[in-house]
Amino acid sequence: MAKDRLRLGVVGVGHVGRHHARILSKLPAVELVAVVDIDSQRAFEVGKEFEARSDTDPMSLLGAVDAVTVAVPTVAHRKVVLVEKPIAVSLSEADEMVAVALESGAVLGVGHSERYNPAVTTALELVDEPRFVEVHRLASFPSRGVDVDVVFDVMIHDIDIILNVLKSEPVSIEAVGVPVLTSHFDIANARLRFADGCIVNLTASRISREKIRRLRFFQKNAYVSVDCAAQKVEAYRMAHPVRGAPSIEGGIVSVPEGEPLELELNDFVGAVRSGSNPVVDGAAGKRALELAENIVAAM
Repeated sequence: MAKDRLRLGVVGVGHVGRHHARILSKLPAVELVAVVDIDSQRAFEVGKEFEARSDTDPMSLLGAVDAVTVAVPTVAHRKVVLVEKPIAVSLSEADEMVAVALESGAVLGVGHSERYNPAVTTALELVDEPRFVEVHRLASFPSRGVDVDVVFDVMIHDIDIILNVLKSEPVSIEAVGVPVLTSHFDIANARLRFADGCIVNLTASRISREKIRRLRFFQKNAYVSVDCAAQKVEAYRMAHPVRGAPSIEGGIVSVPEGEPLELELNDFVGAVRSGSNPVVDGAAGKRALELAENIVAAM
């Protein structure tokens, strides 16, 4: 590893991967060495834009970089180490990736970038033993990523957040999904009951006319609302004065500025340097994938 800067490569520089290259090229602790993409012209253009060499073969990075971020389609994650979500196309592949990282001593991170959203991290500091969670993540029909169910493409962001918040395991799942514009589920709803009694209702759609990325937590004497897109948090609590009737107090909570993907990549770079686990490691990625698979199976 370079003493001054960590040498990074990006595998896959399409819609998401290009943003990886953009951010990594600006980080002071990083040297963006190379970008790799199956499309040689795209690799060349992105490499030229961010002053990195380009290639079409991921193996060309061996010995030239200290770490890579992978933003290729999910089916290629195992073959080509920060991977975009979901961690893999199957639990067996996820197990293999986690095992290889453990055996080799490599740092494996999974790009559930919403976990790094400043609004989410701010809100979760206020969440304590929620009894009911309502989640809506709606988006318009995308031009990519429609080869998988909306659960893996969209809902999995919130699955990861919920599993991080609730320390118990889901004990029952009711779910429905509808294929509207593709042969996969384009809209889905899941109702989960956890061992601690908490109920979580998740709705995900990629056929909505409006964009909504919102989580709401209901707990004893408190309510916390998160707008992930606007990076806005509201929190309200029941006030119990010594004299007089109880009242509601609270409002908008201050949220620090920050781009989730940049915070995610900074965390990964720090983990590689220290040899520690990133905030969302391989085990967390696998856990989210497992619950996503169970939800789809329940449909």
